[in-house]
Amino acid sequence: MTAWDSEVDLLVIGAGAGGMTAALVGALEGLDVLLCEKTGMVGGTSATSAGTVWIPGTSQSVRAGVPDSVDRARQYLGSVLGTRANAGALEAFLQAGPKAIDDLEARSEVKFAAALAHPDYLANHPGAAYGGRALAPLPFDGRRLGADFDRVRPPRPEFLVLGGMMVSRADIPPLLAPFRSWSNFVHVTRLLARHGLDRIRHRRGTRLVMGNALVARLLYSLRRAAVPISFETALAELVQERGSVTGAVVEDRAGRRAIRARRGVVLATGGFARDARLREQLFPAAARPHSLAPESNTGDGVKAALRSGAALDDGAENAGLWMPCSMRKYKDGTVALFPHIVLDRAKPGLIAVNASGRRFVNEADSYHDFVTAMLEADCTTRSVPAYLICDRSFIRDYGLGLVHPRARALSAFIEDGYLVQAPTLRVLAGKIGVDADGLEATVAQHNEDARAGVDQAFGRGSSDLNRVNGDASNEPNPCMRPIGPGPFYALAVWPADLATSAGLSADGDGRVLGPDGRGIPGLFACGNDMASIFRGTYPGPGTTLGPAMVFGWRIAMLAAHGGST
Repeated sequence: MTAWDSEVDLLVIGAGAGGMTAALVGALEGLDVLLCEKTGMVGGTSATSAGTVWIPGTSQSVRAGVPDSVDRARQYLGSVLGTRANAGALEAFLQAGPKAIDDLEARSEVKFAAALAHPDYLANHPGAAYGGRALAPLPFDGRRLGADFDRVRPPRPEFLVLGGMMVSRADIPPLLAPFRSWSNFVHVTRLLARHGLDRIRHRRGTRLVMGNALVARLLYSLRRAAVPISFETALAELVQERGSVTGAVVEDRAGRRAIRARRGVVLATGGFARDARLREQLFPAAARPHSLAPESNTGDGVKAALRSGAALDDGAENAGLWMPCSMRKYKDGTVALFPHIVLDRAKPGLIAVNASGRRFVNEADSYHDFVTAMLEADCTTRSVPAYLICDRSFIRDYGLGLVHPRARALSAFIEDGYLVQAPTLRVLAGKIGVDADGLEATVAQHNEDARAGVDQAFGRGSSDLNRVNGDASNEPNPCMRPIGPGPFYALAVWPADLATSAGLSADGDGRVLGPDGRGIPGLFACGNDMASIFRGTYPGPGTTLGPAMVFGWRIAMLAAHGGST
């Protein structure tokens, strides 16, 4: 028999959105909960994300005036996933999603607003929505956390401005044109004044938005619910007795301790994105070198579960969820990995090409679909890296990666190799190693299509997602305008994973399954430790965080009450 050092009802390993939700709801339901976090900060991938959760049919969508339907979402996912779907887990998510969000809103500081215009990513499928399904966390004042503000993992530094100020997508137009209107001026003045005061007392701005707001709201709620959090405490192994997981051994600076979990152990350690062996086993070779996941996401939960007899789900269509990223190498040896989410790829006057100088994708499609196309094209033509091609006016109007809009001096980016500049397309092709004839022909065809407003090859600008992320003032197609005259620019983009899709096989209540499809008693998983219910597809914004929180909620409710939720 195991000599236990302590006992709780529910032991949660990992303080990302899924684990924090499970711990919070467990405590609100009266359970004795312990949350263990490997690092000194909460949030993991959730903290550096946009913080959006994709949950259909919520009261928040009704409140925002864009009511959504679970039935239409079921139709949409049925079309996207087809026979690949885990029907039980998918239905559990759809049924529990609205309940989970309402419950969190009623009993905690975790609050969301539905986006009016944030389209599903695969709008060619029936049941796709234009707005209402993507829920954004409300901004949060980090000062309310007191000393715990420093426990919130900061955003990626590439997305901070003025020495640590967070900027939401809605803040960008006023910041770029503060004198265009009185409302812009007031908005920018308030932002800057707040940030100036913050920097007197804090290492970064305390106006938290996106993923930082979500994580801060969860942490604040956990503290109000008096949930103990054991930082710098990693999972060492699960403890099994007569086939059931009865607890875990964790390790901190003081050594190892065995914790009994009367109602179960919840694995929420962020997936295996930083585990070299599993990356080699499951990822295509071209996608292995780069990851946006925290260094701490080394697959602790997944590997411990596999040692305990769990089944690994390979993620079906993709083992990872992908993001195109550019890299800038600085003189001190550090490297910035910049995710190209929505700010440049969909804007008019840019194309992506591979070694043939030809396009291979609708550049305005989702980041995941962009990289999926890159990886598929790379099987026949070198497409990793791919190159974003534009002219000087594009950078002036929209920016390009780490180069901000209105940037006047590009010399530093050119000198360190981040940007490649050339007076003609043929010279540019030679500098980046792509076929010159192909590039010239591709740009000529693109320019002809742009003037007509119809992308004959890939239908760019034909979907709601494309148009929302394009430039509405550009006609006739918000995602297309001619490229040229020179100088011309190229920026290399590489595939990176933002999260894993592969993970532990689990049922609709987050119970981890063995190879025989039976649940391992006492063992649960959520977040990226659990295989994605979307089977390697990316249906809409927030399709990692939405299920993470919903299954965290379902696990806690099951642990507290048993039976079905």
